[in-house]
Parts: sequence; C-alpha cells; structure tokens
Amino acid sequence: MSKLLEYLNTLDKDAGALASHRSDPQAAMGSFGLTGEEQAAVLSGDKAAVAGIVGISADELPAIDSVETTPNP
Repeated sequence: MSKLLEYLNTLDKDAGALASHRSDPQAAMGSFGLTGEEQAAVLSGDKAAVAGIVGISADELPAIDSVETTPNP
C-alpha cells in the first residue's frame, strides 16, 4: 500500500489523526512521511491528482479533506 493511501485510510479511521490534519495538515503529513508531491495533491483537494499518485481511479476515492482558506477582510 502506498504511504499516501495509508495516510488517507488513517484519516478515515483515526479521529486524532484527522484532528491533527485539520489543525496543521503540512505538519501532520510531513510527520507521516508523505512527499512534497503527495502533500501538494492532498492540499489541492484534487481527487484525480491523489488517485494518480496512489494508482487508482478517482471514483474510488472519497472526498479529499483539503484545507480551505478564506481571505481576511
């Protein structure tokens, strides 16, 4: 199993890991050992990019928990 797929499965099953990801996704992904390319794909929320790295169809992935930022007024 790829490291990225393992990470996504961990987020799906471990509330603490998901909370860490939502709090500081880059730190959480880096600590897990994801590459810069893998991190960028997850942060983009682009299912096709993540699926391409993992080697599966984008239809097989659930929604990606990406970080959304809103500009400050």
